[in-house]
Amino acid sequence: MPASPIGPELQRLIDLLAKLPGLGPRSAKRAALYLLKKREPVMQPLAFALSDAADKVTGCSECGNWDSIDPCAVCVDEERDRSVLCVVEDVSGLWALERAGAHKGLYHVLGGLLSPLDGVGPDDLTIGRLIERTKTDEVKEVVIALAATVDGQTTAHYLMEHLESADLRVTRLSQGVPVGGELDYLDEGTLAAAMKTRRPV
Repeated sequence: MPASPIGPELQRLIDLLAKLPGLGPRSAKRAALYLLKKREPVMQPLAFALSDAADKVTGCSECGNWDSIDPCAVCVDEERDRSVLCVVEDVSGLWALERAGAHKGLYHVLGGLLSPLDGVGPDDLTIGRLIERTKTDEVKEVVIALAATVDGQTTAHYLMEHLESADLRVTRLSQGVPVGGELDYLDEGTLAAAMKTRRPV
């Protein structure tokens, strides 16, 4: 059997790249070859950025956002409206709403969605922490900004049931969010419209 034309170091790079979302084995090979061709302008700065992020970026103990400070820059921003807490599935949803400039309050990242088929229950998410946060005097409204998927709807109903006893206004994103739509893939205008026309639940 002929020897592989790809050495172990390069194969390891390809295998790791293939684990990234959206990259299969072929795309990973193309990405690895590109990085090797662009060693100084791309590969070396990327290696440094990866190492730096691994050392310094951590999850915010307040909301779950990723940042190099804890609490994160959003949580410590004194200009944010602390009476409104927006619940998102993951950090990409938070970033999407921030990119759209659609929310001026605080956030809570659940870390996923309830999915009985996949064995994801309430204890696997940060729902307990969310309920704790809503018990402060400052929080008056909780905006549920989850994807309009089966798991998103299941999670939203679970949250509504557990928040209805509190003296809170609970709203959801309204027009502009299609059924089955993921927040991170929606344009800024759609997100801004959905946040403006949120409705009581």
